[in-house]
Amino acid sequence: MTAASHRTAPEHTHPDDVPVLTALAALADPVRLTLVRELASSPEWSRACGSFDVPVGKAALSHHFAVLRGAGLVEQRDQGPKRVNRLRRAEFDTRFPGLLELVLRPDPV
Repeated sequence: MTAASHRTAPEHTHPDDVPVLTALAALADPVRLTLVRELASSPEWSRACGSFDVPVGKAALSHHFAVLRGAGLVEQRDQGPKRVNRLRRAEFDTRFPGLLELVLRPDPV
């Protein structure tokens, strides 16, 4: 007998359905910006939620991922006991050309 997952699958918003202010608000938070930057430099589906070095607890991290999903930036899926992530770069770039390129630049000194 296979045990059923106790988690519900995450809901995703397609970038085509995201207003620009929602996208900007999601990217304005330093923790979420860190998550997006780390996902941008990682292979798709290679990063589990717990693998990010951010100064927040598990509940806050879940909230940040929910905001990123709601802004069409991140897609998540369950892989065994882990929830893995990918940056929806191509879809987001189609909706907001150049926006991710700007926010992914290293911070000026």
